[in-house]
Amino acid sequence: MPVTLTGGAVITGGMQVTEGGSPSPSPGGGGFQGSNFGYNSGGYTGSDVTNVIQKYSFTSDANATDVGDLTIARSQMAGQSSSTSGYSSGGEAPPNPLQNTIDKFAFASDGNATDVGDLTASIWGNAGQSSSANGYSVGDRQTTRTDIDKFPFASDSNATDIGDQSVARYGPAGQSSSDNGYSSGGRLAPGDMSNVIDKFPFASDSNATDVGDLTGEAWFGAGQSSTVSGYRSGGFGNGFAYQNVIDKFPFSSDSNATDVGDLTATTAAGSGTSSTASGYTAGGLTPTRVDVIEKFSFSSDGNGTDVGDILSVLAASAGQQY
Repeated sequence: MPVTLTGGAVITGGMQVTEGGSPSPSPGGGGFQGSNFGYNSGGYTGSDVTNVIQKYSFTSDANATDVGDLTIARSQMAGQSSSTSGYSSGGEAPPNPLQNTIDKFAFASDGNATDVGDLTASIWGNAGQSSSANGYSVGDRQTTRTDIDKFPFASDSNATDIGDQSVARYGPAGQSSSDNGYSSGGRLAPGDMSNVIDKFPFASDSNATDVGDLTGEAWFGAGQSSTVSGYRSGGFGNGFAYQNVIDKFPFSSDSNATDVGDLTATTAAGSGTSSTASGYTAGGLTPTRVDVIEKFSFSSDGNGTDVGDILSVLAASAGQQY
């Protein structure tokens, strides 16, 4: 079902997405950080959903280019990244709102995605995490579900339910360290927001635990990850208030986030990606849809800067990196 926002804006799907993997990317990058490119897949244009996969450079500030298509035009899905491929899982594709499709596209060559498996349920409003071996999906618009799904990168196959979040929610931001997946914020039910930071281990299949709080309640924020910290940028606060906050929380200890900077505009429903040096947020709502690619540094706390544009004004896409 579409989410109608204050001022008449509508999201029919789209969350960021997010990162995961090894702190030392392979030569091509991949996992929770990339060396070469960030990707923006699917999303909501304002009149329809799109299947476009676009990429933008991490090595120079530039606009995105169209490099392929998803198998289904949709938004509000999760993004995951292996060292060789990007994944988009779940989402909303009107007129059949809920999707369980796991799409995969190759980083080595520009081309279309293929359908390689299914999540355990048809969902939207999920966030993604990635270890070096598996992709994860957390969150669901059906706020009674707490499932954590996992699917392997080594073979094309369906996901399995391997644990539960500490609380059922949708629209969280996803982050990943080399050892754990994180989901931060989200919406619990109509009118109820969350500031919870959940953590679950990659080494074993088990439930998530509540390890801290964001600086405020937020949902539909973008997630980014350095080797030592998770980030949440933008999102909605209470009453659909647009936010520009960049939150940071440490991976080395379970603790609360701190406010370390601001995006150039109050933005929600952007897609998040991570290079080895910077976090990126692409597109989103301000409340009008925007095409801006923003970048902020991991090495020092500071504000985001406008470094390019995606192909069109777009919100609620998934993010991947290589």
